[in-house]
Amino acid sequence: MDAASKPTRIGVTGHLNLTADTASLVATAVRELLAAYRPDELVGVSCLAAGADTIFAEAVVAHGARLEIVLPAADYRDRQVAPDHAEAFDRLSGRAASVRVMPHARAGRAAYEDANAAMLAGCDLLVAVWDGHPAVDGGGTAAVVAQAHARAMPVVVVWPVGARRA
Repeated sequence: MDAASKPTRIGVTGHLNLTADTASLVATAVRELLAAYRPDELVGVSCLAAGADTIFAEAVVAHGARLEIVLPAADYRDRQVAPDHAEAFDRLSGRAASVRVMPHARAGRAAYEDANAAMLAGCDLLVAVWDGHPAVDGGGTAAVVAQAHARAMPVVVVWPVGARRA
C-alpha cells in the first residue's frame, strides 16, 4: 500500500448461534474473502460477539491485518461474554489495535444498536454472516444489513451451502 492510499475497512455482522460445522464453513469463507487483501490493505472491525463476529476477528488476526473492536457497553465483558467465549474474547481484545467502548454503562438493545452504527460508520464494506431471514429487532443481523444498504455500503453475505443456526 502506498502512502496515498488508505486500507479497506471491513465490518462484520452475523449470527451468534452457528452450529460447529457452520462455524467451520464460515471461517473458511471469511479467510477466502480476506485473502483478496494484503494485510496492510485491510482493517477488520468487529463488535466481538460470539459466533460470526469472533470468527471474522480470528480471520483478520490470522491474516496479519489490523483488528479494531467496538464494544457496546462498559459492562459488556463482565455481563455478556459467556465462559465458553471468554478466552477468545480476551485474546482478540489483547491483539486489537484499538478497542472502543460505546458510552453505555450497561449492555442492552440501545448499546448494541449504537455499537453497530459506530462499526458501520467507519467501514467501506460489510460482511454479513446471515441466513437471509428478516430482522427480529433493531440490533439483529438483518437490521444491520438494512442499515448498510441505506448507507449505500456494499454488503457481502456469507452463508455457505449447508450452513445452519444452532
